[in-house]
Amino acid sequence: MTYRAYVEIDLRAIASNIAAVKRTTDAEILAVVKADAYGHGLVPVAQAALTAGASWLGVALLEEAITLRKAGISHRTIAWLTPPGDDFESALKHDIDISISSLKVLHEVLAASRALGKKARIHIEVDTGMRRGGFLGDWETFLEEILNVKDELHIVGLWTHFARADEPEAHATEDQIKEFESFLSDLHSIGIEPEIIHLSNSAATLTRPAAHRSMVRLGIAMYGLSPDIKTLGDASQYSLKPAMTLKAKLSLVKHAPKGSAVGYGGTAILENDTILGVVVLGYSDGIPRNSDASTGIWFDGKRAPLVGRVSMDQFVVNLGSESMATSGDYVTVFGTTSDGTGYSIDEWANASSTINYEIVTRIASRVPRIYLN
Repeated sequence: MTYRAYVEIDLRAIASNIAAVKRTTDAEILAVVKADAYGHGLVPVAQAALTAGASWLGVALLEEAITLRKAGISHRTIAWLTPPGDDFESALKHDIDISISSLKVLHEVLAASRALGKKARIHIEVDTGMRRGGFLGDWETFLEEILNVKDELHIVGLWTHFARADEPEAHATEDQIKEFESFLSDLHSIGIEPEIIHLSNSAATLTRPAAHRSMVRLGIAMYGLSPDIKTLGDASQYSLKPAMTLKAKLSLVKHAPKGSAVGYGGTAILENDTILGVVVLGYSDGIPRNSDASTGIWFDGKRAPLVGRVSMDQFVVNLGSESMATSGDYVTVFGTTSDGTGYSIDEWANASSTINYEIVTRIASRVPRIYLN
């Protein structure tokens, strides 16, 4: 049996990217493996990252952390998107660090801790300017409460998240760092000294060494992609290598005459007689429906642009009138190609007016992952 389409994940690239970052910082590295490791595969990537020198794992959801534990991964792991009602007792049983960003979650974590007779390991999230997660207006109330219960908890870390670290000219990051220092000072004033201080996402890790502190959270950069190709440049500038390559079969190859309208709505008209290829991937597999002809596939050393609209399970490419492609051939949609001229993840992102994060995370689970190395 052969796959109609598959994703190759180069675990050597993951290791290389971690090594590249380790050469630039003395901080511990937390490998961000949320969202199925950005579509690359939660458990295999977590294992590869730890082998390569990451000392922490970070996920958004508690169930992701529990999946890691059930896979036998015992390294320090933090879940940071933990709304009220989460199974905090399971978190404690599995020795998972929990992010606290509201009084309600603090109370529920305390209740779980008391019920099990086990101290919860917590990281306090503070809102320094993003206005998303973290304590802000209720900070003073939190300080009063945490002072009374601090001996019941293992307060591991204090952290925040940067909103504009991928904009080198913006002053917002410096403002957030100053605000963070104020929060940290408040904790010190009541005798709380967090062991781990972490602010830096990938963008700050790559460009702002002063923000590294004791740990950096390595997300998109670990997968070999730039946090923002327009403002920070291509990932290769930072010695990063993309880890994901998407390949698929041509289900059909056929000649089509000049003037043909291609796809739903007939939005593309062929300017010449040519050969079309039908690629067995569509928006149900994660290919953006709004992608345009500035992207496509790579086959036999050449690029073949997308033609017309992406359908649910397939899209059409213009292979050119001289193409030797046949039905059943594999093509590279994005990622590493033998001569380096294929379409990149960033090009696919640009062609669909989105970001590289979305391209890799949206590849559906029905597309198998094949791990190299």
